[in-house]
Amino acid sequence: MAEADVVREKRALPSSGGAFGWRSAAALLKRLNDFLASLSMTLVAAAFLLLDLVPHVMEEFGQETACLQVLPFDPAWVTVVICGVPLLYLSVQRIICNRGISKISSALLISMAMLAAIAIGDLFAAGEVAFIMALGALLEEAITERAKKGLKNLLSLSPTQGRRIKGGAEEMVAIEEIVRGDVLRILPGERIPVDGRIVSGETSIDQSVMTGESLPVDKKVGEEVFCGTLNCFGSVDVEVKEVGASSSLQRLIHMVQEAEEKQAPMQRIADRWASWLVPIVLVLALGAYAATANIIIAVTLMVVFCPCALVLATPTAIMAAIGQATKRGVIIKSGETLEKMGEVDTVAFDKTGTLTCGKLSVRDVLPFDASLGEDGLLFRVASAESRSEHPLGKAIVAHAKAQSVMPAPAGDFRMTAGRGVSAEVEGRRLFCGSESFLRENGVTLTVPMQEALACLREDGKAIVLAAEGTRCLGVLALSDTLRPEAKAMVERLHEMEVHIVLLTGDNEAAAASFARQVGIDEVCAELLPEEKVAHIKNLQEQGRKVLMCGDGVNDAPALKTADVSAAMGAMGSDIAVEAADIALMRDDVVQIPYLKRLSDATATTIRLSITLSMTINFAAIVLSLMGKLNPTTGALVHNAGSCFVVLIAALLYDRKFD
Repeated sequence: MAEADVVREKRALPSSGGAFGWRSAAALLKRLNDFLASLSMTLVAAAFLLLDLVPHVMEEFGQETACLQVLPFDPAWVTVVICGVPLLYLSVQRIICNRGISKISSALLISMAMLAAIAIGDLFAAGEVAFIMALGALLEEAITERAKKGLKNLLSLSPTQGRRIKGGAEEMVAIEEIVRGDVLRILPGERIPVDGRIVSGETSIDQSVMTGESLPVDKKVGEEVFCGTLNCFGSVDVEVKEVGASSSLQRLIHMVQEAEEKQAPMQRIADRWASWLVPIVLVLALGAYAATANIIIAVTLMVVFCPCALVLATPTAIMAAIGQATKRGVIIKSGETLEKMGEVDTVAFDKTGTLTCGKLSVRDVLPFDASLGEDGLLFRVASAESRSEHPLGKAIVAHAKAQSVMPAPAGDFRMTAGRGVSAEVEGRRLFCGSESFLRENGVTLTVPMQEALACLREDGKAIVLAAEGTRCLGVLALSDTLRPEAKAMVERLHEMEVHIVLLTGDNEAAAASFARQVGIDEVCAELLPEEKVAHIKNLQEQGRKVLMCGDGVNDAPALKTADVSAAMGAMGSDIAVEAADIALMRDDVVQIPYLKRLSDATATTIRLSITLSMTINFAAIVLSLMGKLNPTTGALVHNAGSCFVVLIAALLYDRKFD
């Protein structure tokens, strides 16, 4: 368990009865501990330790130090109290609360050295080891603190009331009063408060919160709708199938919470080693005292053997790596993420907003009347759609203007929710919409027209047909836009022998088309959030380490379930960004290969730091046994190891990985 997490842990020590008993004492001690472990108090401790260092250094060179004694007490006492109390608190808490060998920690080992140094009157050595432990805790806290607002945003998507139809009348009721079988009326612009089935009306539903689909989905009588999705246009009556905890949105929330609880904090290297370092140090110190009858040598051994450099090795390297990534617009939220990123051998991508830009654009303009031409068809469709609020209509109008084709005013505009629009443009009655909408208005499609539509559908494109009277003029096909860097990024991951899979809520044709463009072989389409989670768990059961990269609310459970997760920070939802371990603030997916290389370099830096610190410790042990070091000089040598660790980590910050 991380030092910073435990130092500031909310649990109190066991309590007994009494108005002013153990519980009150533990709460008071907890508040005192939090105050002493704060950044401001640690800086005070550093100042007093530095004040105590100057006389010790001058004494080593035989200089007079009486003039430097400006305080009536040893300044190191302040450092010992400020940094030592939280250290002792942590040691005692782990002995009481932890089980088995985890009772023995690096905190216990350093506490023993601190107390031994105090016992022989070497307060500088005691303050130095306690201060480095406090510094390590602050560094780790700085890199592991994460915001929790994402789940609150997810909860806010669930409506608190619904419009129930009872006896032909409408009444607004709290969500707790709605039961299965009730009929709710959902007006345009409202979120659907339940899972249900449409029994009256037609509309288009933005269900990206559940599926990640880039387009609203047309819904008619008999089709299902999901809790938390947005009714875009028509008014519909919905029969309630699931409500409350059993609804799709609440299941999504539960999956995020469940996956969050499974994210265990990274166990510190120093603590893993402490289980055998403590007995070794005790045996070595007692052996040295028995052989030499010199308590100074025994205490010096305990000071130089403290794993303070180990305490700093991981957080300093991780802070440097996080700073390196931040310069490139990548926010890494924890050190554990970097450790796991190097083990990733599989990357699962969402499609919409991740490999694509998440914006619809016109890809094809196909006139069926050669005399009309592409600009003529685009002019008529854009004019008819100029008053439409549908995303397809807006995209067509924007494309026409970008092509310098200015729409004409449309009169007698009518929209049939989820089907199409009709309007008068320059004296012509135009119909724009789906194939079924045109048929309803007397338009017949020929076989060649049907074949052209089939080819467009195979590529997963959205289709808008245009007709004048009963004559079909042509078709416009729209789709999301592939990120220009996506293909090169996939190729680099393939070169690194990383397996890639596409997990998306979009239809199979659209998913397969985009997968072919970027070079992804494995595609899983039309997935709900729980199905994405199931696919990731299946990969993990095969022994794979999975990175999930997504951007939508629907990706949050999958992001939490994966070993490592990355979200698109610029256009991604707040919920996805908060659920992920990594946020790509510039929406640059090419950073995924970079992150893997950075993780490998960070792991190498940590191993080098640990090796160097252990080498310095070993040399200090030999010098201590030879009587060349005392607790004060031993603390200085021990501190030099910590400084080297910080310097090595600093080199990681400016390293080039391109």
